[in-house]
Amino acid sequence: MTQIADLPNFGPKSQQMLAKAGFVTLEQMRELGAVRAYVQVKRTGNVSLNLLWAMEGALTGQPWREVAKHERLRLLLELEDVEKNLC
Repeated sequence: MTQIADLPNFGPKSQQMLAKAGFVTLEQMRELGAVRAYVQVKRTGNVSLNLLWAMEGALTGQPWREVAKHERLRLLLELEDVEKNLC
């Protein structure tokens, strides 16, 4: 199992936020996907969209900055859909 702490996209604060939401391995995050996992983390506290980019990057093997450049719109639309369906 790949530990979140071993991934390059997450610093100590991100690791704490993820652990608080129940994510300590990449496989746990992969089960939900980046957007649904981000929503779960968001429920536990204040998070920025940079965490979403980092989560997607961890799942796809990309640096979070590349995800922010190239996947931003897709992820934001997916996030909107997920949050809309939760209400």
